[in-house]
Amino acid sequence: MSRILVCPIAFNEHVKIKNTIERFIASSAFEKVEYLAIDDGSTDQTTEIIESFSDKGIQTIKHAHRMGVGAAIRTAIKHAVEKNFDVIVIMAGNDKDDPNEIFSIVDPIIKENFDFVQGSRYKGGCGIGGDMPLYRKIATRLHPLLFSFFVKKKITDSTNGFRAMKLSILKNKEIILDQAWLNAYELEPYLLFKVLTLGYKFKEVLVKKTYPHKKLGYTKMRPFLGWWSILKPIFYLGLRIKK
Repeated sequence: MSRILVCPIAFNEHVKIKNTIERFIASSAFEKVEYLAIDDGSTDQTTEIIESFSDKGIQTIKHAHRMGVGAAIRTAIKHAVEKNFDVIVIMAGNDKDDPNEIFSIVDPIIKENFDFVQGSRYKGGCGIGGDMPLYRKIATRLHPLLFSFFVKKKITDSTNGFRAMKLSILKNKEIILDQAWLNAYELEPYLLFKVLTLGYKFKEVLVKKTYPHKKLGYTKMRPFLGWWSILKPIFYLGLRIKK
């Protein structure tokens, strides 16, 4: 039986983190995996809300200050490696991902020996729910085209953060997560790029991404700076500027 750690990433998500955790507790994955919320230095009630579920087995690690989603994922990965987990699942802490789909992305690893499974809202259908803004629809379609060109493999959803991987792949010295330029949104496409170009067994599976009503906020990503953050790894790695 593989040990699986599920890690939602949250920063100032007090409106959404409660529902994120409650949906996990009510899901088919509860009691089958361990759950560690990474709090990236929240300054609202996010910390207290996460801690209020400690009696349900919900664990948390909080950064002293905001470091970025990439740094938060790195914290989750380091914890998982130190505690000898076999598989880590990264998902959103803002209630966009469905915890009932955790095993949709874990099962190919456990049952079919895949190394990395990427959730895709576009694989074999359109798994978009809620109020997705137009600019996100455009960006999430264009990024995979550019990404696919550089990795020489068709990818339908390269910006989806809902994914699972074997932690054993991080023993590969070609995957260098401890780089300062990966602290923000860069780490997710960096890791996907490395997995594909290093020849690991990879699969995309259809998952649903549900966007909240506009008044609750779509994302913490800032225009232009955030967009460059997710594009940067493609050019840096594709042109061999960075390792």
